[in-house]
Amino acid sequence: MTVNMTKGQAISLQKSDGGTLTAVRMGLGWQAAKRRGLFGSRTREIDLDASAVLFAGKEPMDVVFFRQLQSKDGSVRHTGDNLVGGAGQGGDDESILVDLARVPVHIDQIIFTVNSFTGQTFQEVQNAFCRIVDETNGQELARYTLDGGGQYTAQIMAKVHRAGTGWKMTALGNPANGRTFQDLLPAILPHL
Repeated sequence: MTVNMTKGQAISLQKSDGGTLTAVRMGLGWQAAKRRGLFGSRTREIDLDASAVLFAGKEPMDVVFFRQLQSKDGSVRHTGDNLVGGAGQGGDDESILVDLARVPVHIDQIIFTVNSFTGQTFQEVQNAFCRIVDETNGQELARYTLDGGGQYTAQIMAKVHRAGTGWKMTALGNPANGRTFQDLLPAILPHL
């Protein structure tokens, strides 16, 4: 059963039978919003990019994004860059796979971000979401709708963080500005 998350909400990433999740996928989907023009409505391609920054305490230790598709230890993997979106409410346009069992013990949180590499604001995006899927069976566990349509070019989407012997996900949904994850580091720090 999917949990539709609200900003700031946290959920446990334990299986419903009490077992521990071993692999999750953070999926990102979006569509370009239709714009009305003199000759009817049209859309402009939008290149949103999903990134995952791995932290030990407040120190960034590694990153996975469209130019580095795998973490140094191999526990986090990006499936590839989508330059136009289009899935919207359907499937994922970009995905980041996390093998929770392989994440090094010193990594205590993974922050997921989305940014408009081409610089369009979220006013030009519709039906955007991020979701967590149990990668072992394909079951969607949680979904967070990235709404708001503001004058920002990025969002600090969510974080997956250690909680005792397991993991939790917290929906963040904080607007930010920047074309890459590096631009977003100052905006990420308050969420650690």
